Amino acid sequence: MNDVSAFQLFIGVILANNFVLATFLGLCPFLGVSGRLDSALPMGIATTFVILVASICAYGLNILLVMLNLEFLRLISYIVIIASAVQLVEMVLKKYSPTLFRALGIYLPLITTNCAVLYVAVNQTSNNFSFVQALSYALGGGIGFTLALVLMASVRERLQLSNVPTLVQGTALSLMLGGILSLCFMGFAGVGG
Repeated sequence: MNDVSAFQLFIGVILANNFVLATFLGLCPFLGVSGRLDSALPMGIATTFVILVASICAYGLNILLVMLNLEFLRLISYIVIIASAVQLVEMVLKKYSPTLFRALGIYLPLITTNCAVLYVAVNQTSNNFSFVQALSYALGGGIGFTLALVLMASVRERLQLSNVPTLVQGTALSLMLGGILSLCFMGFAGVGG
């Protein structure tokens, strides 16, 4: 996987290999927070920050664990890193933006269990990415996650103004919209390597 350029990884993970729309990781915040654009964008930014911090720390920690022959501790170490980064984001938001902190609600601490965040850390180490590749992969993954949230929130806000049959309102409509967005992003297959 080292023959793929950092730019190809970046573009590929935003569009063709989007975590939410191609591999269906991180669906909990995708369906839960994407009701309104004013909560979806900050959630995407917070998740992007956690993905970046977790990726950088996981890269360094992986080097240390390999040197000490403690590779079996990778997964638990990555979970501790992710939980610490989420706690940092939570403290900052609570201090500087209490309304946003309340708007994100339970979904903010759930970034800790967001499988997309853990997937980035595990996937970059299993593919032996260089530091630049790992950084571009993490940044692209976060931007792709944010893009999926913002697109879904935009469509859902628009549908609130429409006359939607009661049979498909709520979760059913959200799942159908997610499927349609996923199909749209399949059109990017082949982009980014």
